[in-house]
Amino acid sequence: MRGLEAFIGEWRLEREIREASGGSGRFEGVARWVPEGAGALYVETGELVLPSGRFAAERRYRWGADLSVWFEDGRFFHQVPAEGGETGHWCDPDQYDVRYDFSDWPQWQVRWQVRGPRKDYSMVSRYARG
Repeated sequence: MRGLEAFIGEWRLEREIREASGGSGRFEGVARWVPEGAGALYVETGELVLPSGRFAAERRYRWGADLSVWFEDGRFFHQVPAEGGETGHWCDPDQYDVRYDFSDWPQWQVRWQVRGPRKDYSMVSRYARG
């Protein structure tokens, strides 16, 4: 079982984004879990590369000690399965399905499949200690 302490620190992050329509993109950067109270602040920073250009990108979430993930504004996002596995998030009108794979720890990956009336893409994020 993985606890929050296993994530604390800095990780290299590579992400592939593939749209059902055929478009693609990638993100390269770092992800940091910084202790904050009983949980941690997750901050990823790097470069998003799309057919339209390169962009600086940043994303932030708050993680609870129980591996719950929250948006910065306090809304619940999803629960990370400690052993890996599937979970999801309904963000009306879109469904976000996710699979955490910790089988090659300390390298691991997260695969998102997002579907809705305006969204249809998959995203694979690969993490490795920096």
